[in-house]
Amino acid sequence: MDWGKLRSFHAAAEAGSLTSAGDRLGISQSAVSRQIAALEETLGVSLFQRHARGLVLTDAGHTLFRSTMEMAQAAQSANTALRDQQETPQGELIVSAPVAFGSTWLVPRLGNFAKKHPDLHLDLRLEDREYDLLKLEAECAIRLWAADKADLIQRKLGTVATNLYASPEYLKTAGMPRTPQDLDNHRIIAYGDENSPLQEMSFACRVGRDDAPPRPATLKVNNVFAMLRAVDAGLGIADVPDYMASTMPRLVKVLPDNVGPIFDLYFIYPSDLRRSKRVSAFRDFVTAETEQLRRAAMRQV
Repeated sequence: MDWGKLRSFHAAAEAGSLTSAGDRLGISQSAVSRQIAALEETLGVSLFQRHARGLVLTDAGHTLFRSTMEMAQAAQSANTALRDQQETPQGELIVSAPVAFGSTWLVPRLGNFAKKHPDLHLDLRLEDREYDLLKLEAECAIRLWAADKADLIQRKLGTVATNLYASPEYLKTAGMPRTPQDLDNHRIIAYGDENSPLQEMSFACRVGRDDAPPRPATLKVNNVFAMLRAVDAGLGIADVPDYMASTMPRLVKVLPDNVGPIFDLYFIYPSDLRRSKRVSAFRDFVTAETEQLRRAAMRQV
């Protein structure tokens, strides 16, 4: 079978639309449609059902998609192996990291990495979810939780401490809580994604409520940086990382004797990439930059 037609089919199956598949492949929607139609004619089966909401795989389409998934992963692995045969790290490296840590801590430090490795280009993907490293959705990751798969290598970089914070304006109006129970009468900002490992950032809802349901949040948001901005705007009290709060020194630590969750920070990559010069270069950079994190909880930057 023609690999070009299979690529068009695979992209359409992943994206669920011809337009998105064309954008991904850099060709027109009509070209994708023609290649899929030619593939269906060659195979003598329909691969998609066309609906107003997009493309839906038929049974034959699902069978072929499982095969093209393996082919795409093999092609990606081959491409990765070829890039790592160069004497110096070069090409593209896909890195994933949590939104807040990546945007506020990692990105400001990448200038040093670019100076040291000018031929290595990062594709940084910031989301509070796991990219599948074994499927090479990303080639390495910085995570605030440990890996749970045997084929992944991880190195602990340090720890990230959190505490409750509020703005001076909010505390002037609402008063300073003296006990965890006082938070029942305050506006609470919580992390809003219950399926994320960062759900522990809803500490303000739980502290002092051991024998009672969590207190309700006035605002839920699935982004830690947005939680910090909400605190700065005077919307209430939230649990945020100390290293982020230190960038806004006007914020006030609330109930300092009640420390929030402490997260272990890891650098993780697939065992198949243990000899990758690109991964090694970025791992060594991040390890050096996080040296202070291994001395103590990350309270200041």
